[in-house]
Amino acid sequence: MILIGVRFSRKNKSAAQFTTASGAIPGWALGLSLYATFLSSNTFLGVPGKAFGSNWNAFVFSLSMPLAAFIAAKYFVPFYRRSGAVSAYTHLEHRFGPWARTYATVCFILMQLARMGSIFFGAALALQALTGLDMRTIIWVAGVCIIVYTVLGGMEAVIWTEVLQGIVKTTGALVILYLVIAGMNNGAADIFRIGMADGKFSPGSFSLSDFSHSTFWVVFLYGFFINLNNFGMDQNYVQRYHTARSEKEASRSIWLCVYWYVPVSMVFFFIGTALYAYAQQHPEVLLAVKQQAAAERHVPISMLQPADYGDKVLPWFMVAKVPSGLMGLIVAAILSAAMSTVSSGMNSTATVFLKDIYQRYIDAGVTPKREMKVLYAASALAGVLAIGVGISMIGVGSILDIWWDLSGIFAGGMLGLFLLGMVSGIKNAAAVTATIIGILVIIWMSLSKYLPAGWVHLRSHLHAHMVIVVGTLSIFLAGMLLAQVQRFKTSRL
Repeated sequence: MILIGVRFSRKNKSAAQFTTASGAIPGWALGLSLYATFLSSNTFLGVPGKAFGSNWNAFVFSLSMPLAAFIAAKYFVPFYRRSGAVSAYTHLEHRFGPWARTYATVCFILMQLARMGSIFFGAALALQALTGLDMRTIIWVAGVCIIVYTVLGGMEAVIWTEVLQGIVKTTGALVILYLVIAGMNNGAADIFRIGMADGKFSPGSFSLSDFSHSTFWVVFLYGFFINLNNFGMDQNYVQRYHTARSEKEASRSIWLCVYWYVPVSMVFFFIGTALYAYAQQHPEVLLAVKQQAAAERHVPISMLQPADYGDKVLPWFMVAKVPSGLMGLIVAAILSAAMSTVSSGMNSTATVFLKDIYQRYIDAGVTPKREMKVLYAASALAGVLAIGVGISMIGVGSILDIWWDLSGIFAGGMLGLFLLGMVSGIKNAAAVTATIIGILVIIWMSLSKYLPAGWVHLRSHLHAHMVIVVGTLSIFLAGMLLAQVQRFKTSRL
């Protein structure tokens, strides 16, 4: 990966090349790049851990992707390609002023740091089991390598390395699945029998009246809104649309991402269920994993729930059961899962820093040479900060849960404002007020669970996945209502 970065470093002579590869990427490569960004170590490790500890409820997230992809390909891609702005947030300033652009930029940077940190942590969790190295050391070594090739190669290196990484980690997942099935007494038949008997294939309750638990509809709504945010206004993806040779190829890349991710995510859920069935036939698995989890959490084994140690089962299996001849492929797959998403996150974070902060507030007339220096420095700083976030996450429970919670908090306030910006007639004052209302709602939903017992009636009873749904709708609907009130007052005058 570093050598690829060195190879493309010779072409990085301008900010356009560094951020959009001068619009020369074929659609198929762009689609695989988007797929690789989606398929991070949160998927590689968190999804099997989630399926092991509960069921296939989280798979509903993948089922929501086609609907979000349809909206993005039909409306968002043409909008961004015609605007010509590399940053996803430039148009917010045109609609509502500098505050909106800066607000969205800050939310995006915080969300990227949380995402990159969780990915570093997930990769380190597995590689510690495989190598015995300290997790902090793993995070630093992997992080420095990613910083080097991302800073050297820019967006073109990010995309082409992601194409390779997507293939490697998909191959690694299929190898792991084959080994788990081969370790069962009666192969896949036992996995289906045990999984069905214990409800491990369940997508969750279909109740339309319960939004306090992770039901099918709660996860579907969460998935739709977060994927709409990803495809519609996440700089990671919007920036990639500008790298395509045409608008048509940019739209096709979204669908290629969906065609790859949905079935491959199903493979990872099946790996989790297969590991659960494997553990029923090999009780020593659970004993070893529980002992490790209890030692890290400093609690008795009896207090542990499957969700507390689900993320550790796949690393244990890889250490104990993967033949040495295939171990290199698995290590490469885990590193690829981390590197693909972190590298794109670093590049996009540097891009919004240059366009939305540095050029907007520090030096509007920055020279091309200075632009490159800012991009290099911002990319490296984003990587270092992500390393720090990853180290701070060591010891948390489910990787997937912590990332979904954080992404819902940071994305909820962005998507609602973005949707308001696409509706004509919404004035700046209404947008400001609506955003403040949405932020207060998000803060309440996120922090009210920490209120003392005497204030239990003030706590939010909605599931954490509903933060992005309610936060987005609060901003959008409040803005629409305020706009209607303003029109009514104007008509009375």
